Amino acid sequence: MSPGLPDWLAELPSPLDDRMGLELLELTPERVVGRMPVSGNTQPAGLWHGGASGVLVESLASMGSWAYGRPDRLPVGVDLNVTHHRGVREGWVTGVATPIHLGRTSTCYEVVLTDDAGRRVATGRLTCRLLPSGSVGE
Repeated sequence: MSPGLPDWLAELPSPLDDRMGLELLELTPERVVGRMPVSGNTQPAGLWHGGASGVLVESLASMGSWAYGRPDRLPVGVDLNVTHHRGVREGWVTGVATPIHLGRTSTCYEVVLTDDAGRRVATGRLTCRLLPSGSVGE
């Protein structure tokens, strides 16, 4: 875990994020930054996979929602969308999630994904419903 990340993050394992190589760099309710390698996350033509964009958007925005709602509210994603702007063949894709809305029962984050040159790769948005702790899965 990167220095400066909250201790409670260790209690939230994410096998998919681990498998995709997500590195979380910054985490507060107001800003979440992370990155994923292009290598291993490509589609057959060798480009960054659109599904990898979706995972990165959802992971970063969900973590921001966790940071905002904890300890008594748990986020559950209810709407995800991603618009792709350009392809990437190598390096890293970095995402920065910032809140559009932080409410009592929901959050919404915009996530901007960029390549190593700082060019926008995709723009995503995730809306989460905030559920009372202990109610997830009911």
